[in-house]
Amino acid sequence: MENCNGTASELIVKQGEPTLVVPAEETQKGLYFLSNLDQNIAVIVRTIYCFRSDKEGNERAGKVLREALEKVLIHYHPLAGRLTISAEGKLIVDCNGEGAIFVEAEANCTLDEIGDTAKPDPVTLGKLVYDVPGARNILEMPPLVAQVTKFKCGGFVLGLGMNHCMFDGLGAMEFVNSWGETARGLPITVKPFLDRSILKARNPPKIRYPHREFAEIEDTSNTKELYKEEMQYRSFCFEPDMLQNLKKKALEDGVLEKCSVFEALSAFVWRARTKALSLQPEQQTKLLFAVDGRAKFNPPLPTGYFGNGIVLTNSLCQAGELQGKPLSFAVGLVQKAIKIVTDDYMRSAIDYFEVTRAGPSLACTLLITTWSRLSFHTTDFGWGEPVLSGPVALPEKEVILFLSHGKERSINVLLGLPGSAMTIFQELMQI
Repeated sequence: MENCNGTASELIVKQGEPTLVVPAEETQKGLYFLSNLDQNIAVIVRTIYCFRSDKEGNERAGKVLREALEKVLIHYHPLAGRLTISAEGKLIVDCNGEGAIFVEAEANCTLDEIGDTAKPDPVTLGKLVYDVPGARNILEMPPLVAQVTKFKCGGFVLGLGMNHCMFDGLGAMEFVNSWGETARGLPITVKPFLDRSILKARNPPKIRYPHREFAEIEDTSNTKELYKEEMQYRSFCFEPDMLQNLKKKALEDGVLEKCSVFEALSAFVWRARTKALSLQPEQQTKLLFAVDGRAKFNPPLPTGYFGNGIVLTNSLCQAGELQGKPLSFAVGLVQKAIKIVTDDYMRSAIDYFEVTRAGPSLACTLLITTWSRLSFHTTDFGWGEPVLSGPVALPEKEVILFLSHGKERSINVLLGLPGSAMTIFQELMQI
């Protein structure tokens, strides 16, 4: 960050006392079931939404957002509860109505002085999301934490800490947009469907697939040593013409008839990251990514399903094969991973967790998370759409994030790598 005279300065955020926001009306109490698709991704996802306004425009922001949150929590009442462990040893929500944490804060500068909020920066952007003091694990953190930070320019930032076990990207977007509609005095467009028992494991379980997304890979390339270097975070913008060129490159040898932007871009960054990490030719490497299963379940999940409707699928091959063969080979692996996701596959994954309680292994793995189809930028609390929205940090070193950028359908690719690997990766991005 730089101040007005060009010298480096530090973002200072003065936080007020945290308060609890409870639903505006009495809501249902008791234990709330989380499906097996919710169990494996119990991590706090921190995001920010930056809003511009006139000089005094942010004075009402805290009050407006707090009162709207009280009302929207009537519909999303599990977010006012607390996570606990069920008799079966799984995560479950105690709907005790304790409330979401809400904090108002003030920054020492203008929004423009924060610097580049388009790439993850846990140190600077982390100050815009309230960190629950003394919380040692996710059971000691509320499912929802909100901080409204006012800036000297009149703008403000809404910083959210939300537990991924409560919803996937689409569910989170629907919640935040419903909160915005409530703040503007409008009825909620998409009412949440709360019953997650529709994704209960079968009895007896039927595991019909190998589910290699959970497979442990031996790190024969000793990447642990490489990751001792300082991590560097970068954002790479793929504009529409670059994305079309990637698709052309994937199709030029005639092996594939067609491919999507996601398939081409995923294959491209998987190969580039594999090379940047200097994986040995015989090293097994895995690509993991989430597929939205809402429409693929039979019957499809109801509109507004409040929970994780995504399932992880995977591609697995040797690093030498991935790099030595044309881009079409990697794209083909991605396409097979997408094609395998059917109702039967997803219910098999649910049953697999029921039996094994296994979590996906991330050794020698790239996990791609796609937000490029999520319209967080449409969120409006009464101050217009955010000028910028995105994550504060990447949850794991193996994660790459695809974010939509601008209105011309560009995609920002966000990732972190050890310094020496990032140098190689940057060179490979020159397409």
